[in-house]
Amino acid sequence: MAERVSHDEGSTLWHGRFDAGPTEALMAYTVSLPFDRILWRDDIDGSRAHVRGLSRAGIITSDEADAILAALDEVHDELAAGTFAFGPADEDIHTAIERRVTEIAGPTGGKLHTARSRNDQIATDLRLWCKRELASIASGLVSLQAVLLDRALDTDGVYLPGYTHLQRAQPVLLAHHLLAHGWALGRDVDRLLATIDRLDVSPLGAGALAGTSLPIDPAATAEDLGFARTFANSLDAVSDRDFVAEALFDLALVGVHLSRIGEEWVLWTSSEFGFARLDDGFATGSSMLPQKKNPDIAELARGKAGRLIGNLTAVLAMLKGLPLAYNRDLQEDKEPLFDSVAQVRLASIALAGMIETATFVPDRMQGAADEEATAATDLAEHLVRAGMPFRDAHAVVGALVREHLSSGVSLRELALGHPSLGREAAALVGDGVGVSMRTSPGAGGPAALPAQLDAYRAMLADERTRLGARPA
Repeated sequence: MAERVSHDEGSTLWHGRFDAGPTEALMAYTVSLPFDRILWRDDIDGSRAHVRGLSRAGIITSDEADAILAALDEVHDELAAGTFAFGPADEDIHTAIERRVTEIAGPTGGKLHTARSRNDQIATDLRLWCKRELASIASGLVSLQAVLLDRALDTDGVYLPGYTHLQRAQPVLLAHHLLAHGWALGRDVDRLLATIDRLDVSPLGAGALAGTSLPIDPAATAEDLGFARTFANSLDAVSDRDFVAEALFDLALVGVHLSRIGEEWVLWTSSEFGFARLDDGFATGSSMLPQKKNPDIAELARGKAGRLIGNLTAVLAMLKGLPLAYNRDLQEDKEPLFDSVAQVRLASIALAGMIETATFVPDRMQGAADEEATAATDLAEHLVRAGMPFRDAHAVVGALVREHLSSGVSLRELALGHPSLGREAAALVGDGVGVSMRTSPGAGGPAALPAQLDAYRAMLADERTRLGARPA
């Protein structure tokens, strides 16, 4: 015989329909309290606004509203202090809070859930949580962007090879390389803020799926909670998890960008590259190999991107088969979302610290960038300026590079002796020359850097303004 949770041990929100309590097997499988308790502040905020709305509508008296609000304050303090006692029938944070409110306020507490379903309650809590937490993630990314700017300003003209196909291509300023990651993070911040704007809709008042016959005012409750607007369709309001999927996509793409940073730092700090050294506080050692200094933060940033992509995929797969309106499947939206937010927050903080404290090795960077073959494009463009079609110039220089690699004769010497090149072209092959040739707008050389720095600072200022304009 299946073990059951006794009604004496606490009632579910739906116990009146059933002769007996739920089985332990059902509770064990369906309970969400271990992970949704993170929503407790948002649940209490939503409940306070709901109670005030019931009072304004005359559905409960002002004395009843005061009693329930006082009970909610007491529950808030208990949860904040860690003294809240959860019961065996508390299947989720919403049940736990309402149960405790009723214990404190007596029968009046039973009016808390008037004109409300867990369906619109959950959707409201999750939107409130997302507004706050996604803004926090965006703020953390702005901090990482600022670290990249600070390090770019400290590089003092240091350059390194830019790579395509992980092969040395053309030299670029280290500042230019660092800011490239900052621009990608700027798009992430913009996406997160746009997602917040789209999810800024209150579902409270949609009920289970079809609203209510009681005279509530969802628009007033939305304003009370700080939402920009309220729902237009109750079915859509309780079933919509587009905002969760959007948030998970945004976070997955952040993860991809952080992974790309991680991959480069794994390479840069290897003995083979030697472009940077990690501070001891942001590296680990080996349990067996005394000489090791491992870039674990960079590796985990790379590895956890797959986890973030998986969270997005899990929610999309869950959503694709659901009819309107609420289905219990939607409970599966929270763990992936909470996990992705937590992982991106940890990664952005750790990577910012790692980059901020690392030491660059200019000699290794510049030595790699000054490899003669990286001047090949400059030689071809010299011929273009003299009137030769680029495709022909490409072939001429490509032949010189082939001869340089096979004969061991320097590319500079070969250019000097070539009838179409000569002394002026040969001067393009030399230490530090190539990076100075990157002069077009947005390019990787010193001439283009000041304009990029101005634009980057303006982007950071705009992001901070947009974040600062949002309620805490």
